[in-house]
Amino acid sequence: MGRENNPRKKPRHVAIIMDGNKRWAEKEGLTVLEGHRKGAETAQEIIKASKDLGIEYLTLYAFSTENWKRSKYEVDGLMLLLETFIRENLDKIHREGIRFRAIGRLEMVPSKTRKILMDAIEKTSGNSQGNLILALSYGGRAEIADAARKIAVDVLDGKIKTGEIDEELFRGYLYAPDVPDPDLLIRTSGEFRISNFLLWQISYSEILITDTLWPDFSKDEFRKMVEEFCSRKRRYGGR
Repeated sequence: MGRENNPRKKPRHVAIIMDGNKRWAEKEGLTVLEGHRKGAETAQEIIKASKDLGIEYLTLYAFSTENWKRSKYEVDGLMLLLETFIRENLDKIHREGIRFRAIGRLEMVPSKTRKILMDAIEKTSGNSQGNLILALSYGGRAEIADAARKIAVDVLDGKIKTGEIDEELFRGYLYAPDVPDPDLLIRTSGEFRISNFLLWQISYSEILITDTLWPDFSKDEFRKMVEEFCSRKRRYGGR
């Protein structure tokens, strides 16, 4: 890929697959939930770094539709950790003018956790200094299937005609149609796969992968990956 030095061409939207909590815990001789707790601390640092870098949208892959298959112990622990994360960080996020959002099949989230989540979304809905988006109970295929289902209902109701369905219309049925596609997708832990994440949206995203496990991912490494993105020349298939 061609390069160009343009430090001003920063990504508007960064999406991150936060991978490696379990392996980090095993390496440190700790429980899985302690690995997730350390991962939550890393998320706090990256949220701050993203705001400092002027990134408008940060999407974190927090919990996939497939993660519901994990043990009840781990799932319950992750939901409790999410509740704690929101309680401990919401006031700061709100003070900094960041809008808290979530995408996914949120109806699957336990009612107590979902109420805390929705209250945070409502409290920050008027903020305009940045967007923190949690992909929660999220799957890229599920999002596309849900969009197709909504379109089918609107066709049957006569709201749209089949001939009107194109990429632009389809996008309007996604979970967050107003959010621009990610410019940069980061995956930690060295795995070379996208794990059913933002399948529609990452068509032309730049992808950077680090061997660093998520709990060890630092603000400095994040900043360097953003700088690496800034050095890339994006062609979108045009030449």
